[in-house]
Amino acid sequence: MKELKFDYKLQRYVFSKAAGRFMPSQYWNSKLSCLRFREGPEPELPNEDWVKVKVKYGGICGSDLNLIFLHDSPAISTYASFPFTIGHEIVGGISQTGPEVKGLITGDRVVIDPILSCEPRGFSKLCPACREGNFSLCLHKAEGTISPGLLIGSCRDTGGGWSSYVVAHKSQVFKLPSEVEDLNGAMVEPFSCALHSVLQNPPSKGDTVLVIGGGVIGICVIAAIRALGIDCKIAALVKHEIQGRFASDFGADEVIYLRKSAYTQELAESLGGKVLKPIFGPEVIQGGADIVYECVGRKQSINDGIRFSRTGGKVVLVGLAGIIDGIDWSMVWLNELDIKGSFAYSTENYQGKRMRTFEIAIELMRHGKVNLSPLITHQYALKDFKRALQTAANKGSRAAMKVVFQP
Repeated sequence: MKELKFDYKLQRYVFSKAAGRFMPSQYWNSKLSCLRFREGPEPELPNEDWVKVKVKYGGICGSDLNLIFLHDSPAISTYASFPFTIGHEIVGGISQTGPEVKGLITGDRVVIDPILSCEPRGFSKLCPACREGNFSLCLHKAEGTISPGLLIGSCRDTGGGWSSYVVAHKSQVFKLPSEVEDLNGAMVEPFSCALHSVLQNPPSKGDTVLVIGGGVIGICVIAAIRALGIDCKIAALVKHEIQGRFASDFGADEVIYLRKSAYTQELAESLGGKVLKPIFGPEVIQGGADIVYECVGRKQSINDGIRFSRTGGKVVLVGLAGIIDGIDWSMVWLNELDIKGSFAYSTENYQGKRMRTFEIAIELMRHGKVNLSPLITHQYALKDFKRALQTAANKGSRAAMKVVFQP
């Protein structure tokens, strides 16, 4: 089968890092890049508790682009095993089941929670985090019967969504009901990321919320707040016209565009804050949002999240942040802000029950609370990966939101 692998070798890394500064396409065009399009065998079931899934759609995530552009912190490499097939946003059909798998049969349409926590790793005694259902905080991501990897899509033993087949432990697989068609199902994973951030850090009735970033995760945060029926004001800070349209469509009350000359004053007014002028440097905001969901993971967006928070407010870091210089922490100290990270998905308290985030996402889709399939603006065959990555990396000029492969 055809697959797109990330194959770390020092010489590949050094070449791509150097050449990519001048020509970003070298991250995937060159024979010396870390991204390899190749023919490979189908992944094998690690044991009798696993299933094999034929991939229908494999999404391109912002974290995948971070990986390809070599923006990830080296610390993350300790939770990966090379070479691995990329892709963790997966919808498909079961093609093979292990003898110990119950409740799943060949042909079932499914989505996959890609986190490789204790149970997929073969630990009968779960770590404290997994015992609580907090699988994203598992202590054993680099141990067990399979190779290291935070997720399917960063482990050499599982395959990934940027190929025709992937394997998953039975605990990671969720059936799609007939009401949730495949394109909406392809959005379950990113929607679950957003749901996790909101359910772990929910706005209160009447709060003012700021969502920074109009990419897929930012739009999904807006959609999650509205699907959960939380009555609050949502302001969205976005970069591109298409992002603004989707932010409004999915429930933002106000949309502010990231324009250097005007957005600070406009956003401050939207949030009920005042702009104060320091002797030099960026303006200071007095007042702001009760909760900020920062969905970009860049220096400017994190600084904006901090300065547009009210006194005693909260900033939820949903975007993938790396090693970032130039963050001004003054207002964290002065305003006693709560800074909270949000990684992936887990088990949540929902309507009086403990439920996996993926289950909640599927239920909200099944009941018609949200349909995210319009966010999928581009679909490509795997062999067209260069065009796909070019589109995903230049969303503004291509009017793109979610780009997916059809392996």
